[in-house]
Amino acid sequence: MDSNVSIITSDKGERLAIAGGNYRVIISGEQTSNNYAVIEMIVPPGGGPPPHSHPDIQEMFHVLEGEVEFKTEAGKQTLQKDGFVNIPLGGAIHCFKNNSKEYVRLLCTVVPAGLEKLFKEIGTPVGPGEMLPMPEMTEERKQLLKEMDIKYNQKTYPPDFLG
Repeated sequence: MDSNVSIITSDKGERLAIAGGNYRVIISGEQTSNNYAVIEMIVPPGGGPPPHSHPDIQEMFHVLEGEVEFKTEAGKQTLQKDGFVNIPLGGAIHCFKNNSKEYVRLLCTVVPAGLEKLFKEIGTPVGPGEMLPMPEMTEERKQLLKEMDIKYNQKTYPPDFLG
């Protein structure tokens, strides 16, 4: 009997510098027939993405360590270890930010897979624990992010959009 069980140790997975953090693609859509992907996100103090929406992807976050503020159109809430957020299909605008002085570790699951492909295109490969500063927002970088929004059916909003 053929087994499709995946066992992935903590030293495996592609690591990418994203938005000042270190994201590890634990399991990608390539490994799950594009059904889902799981990404571990280590977010530094002050880190987190701008408000955005992606109507074709359900995104779930489990706070593994630290404290993080999630914002949606319905308001904001700070979550600590073992807090959970579900962003359903349909394009709810959301973002998160680490307002603490400690690193935050999130487990992000996306259904279907695809968001990890965006991360691979905009991120820089890094090693475990390696953090790179936020990329400078040059005109070229702005244009790349606009192209990625179109390619991945995502919309990004100004940083103060959700207040």
